Amino acid sequence: MLPARFRFWLERLLLGGRTAELVRWNAKVLATDLARQRFAEGHAGPGFTAPAAPVLVGLTSRVCRQADIEHDWLRHWCPALFCYPLYHRKLWEDCFVLQALWEAGMLEAGRRGLGFAVGQEQLPSLFAARGLEITATDLDPADRRARGWLATGQHSDASAAHLHHPHQLERAAFDARVNFQAVDMRRIPAGLRDYDFLWSVCALEHLGTLERGLDFVLRAMRCLKPGGIAVHTTEYNLNQQERTLGRGTTVLYQRRHLQELAARLAAEGHEMLAFDDANGEGMLDQFVDLPPYQYHPFALGPLHAPHLRLAFRGRIVTSAGIIIRKAG
Repeated sequence: MLPARFRFWLERLLLGGRTAELVRWNAKVLATDLARQRFAEGHAGPGFTAPAAPVLVGLTSRVCRQADIEHDWLRHWCPALFCYPLYHRKLWEDCFVLQALWEAGMLEAGRRGLGFAVGQEQLPSLFAARGLEITATDLDPADRRARGWLATGQHSDASAAHLHHPHQLERAAFDARVNFQAVDMRRIPAGLRDYDFLWSVCALEHLGTLERGLDFVLRAMRCLKPGGIAVHTTEYNLNQQERTLGRGTTVLYQRRHLQELAARLAAEGHEMLAFDDANGEGMLDQFVDLPPYQYHPFALGPLHAPHLRLAFRGRIVTSAGIIIRKAG
């Protein structure tokens, strides 16, 4: 049995940890209520009205913001993804890819697209439903680096089976337009060539180092036809002054890294569209979600806090999207 003085300090420590968890939970409750108020006012949520046609906004490379969630350009794509606008950066990422490709004229039937690290995304099915021919790739499930993604249901198996979303299109049409290849993003096969566009959603930051992610973006440009479009999203550290995470299972890019990328692309004749990383003026742009991000032990019912910004190992992180046009 522990001495009394040790029991006292252990109880204080446990109580302090539980109190901190409750403080986090209270913050989520208040932020969720703020989001619900925006829903009630028609800015987002299940009662939204989606524009019948896409909205041209001249999208460029940028970070996720509350104003995007509430803008018609994003609202248009939500029915295509079978959802309503939520204050969540992962929804923003899919919509960013769709908007960028639509503005570039890449969502026309017959176009060829290449997806990297597709996991179980809806995008291959959505593209196929529009008559596009898609090559979907992901890390070989036998690779030890795929274990974590397999355990969390974020990885494809060795076929396209997990990429078929029946609410998008029938299986026969899917099989005719989508093929799967196991591909390591660090070693892109020479045979992947002459695509009209390519995309990756939050993948390049998982290659081990900042440099490997940038090298992947440069290498992937070889897969495109002249004038083709590449769209990538990645994790972005909003604080430009602090030391970022440059090595590990998840790295965090900052403005200087994307500026370096733009310069390297330009040296090869490609153009990365101007990058806008202004934080945004919405109240939900200021809210930083804390872990756990979905389940919480104190939950008395469903509660989904806004997730445009999050805390990751002490950094304030959001999603950034980049758009690149190949030379020619």
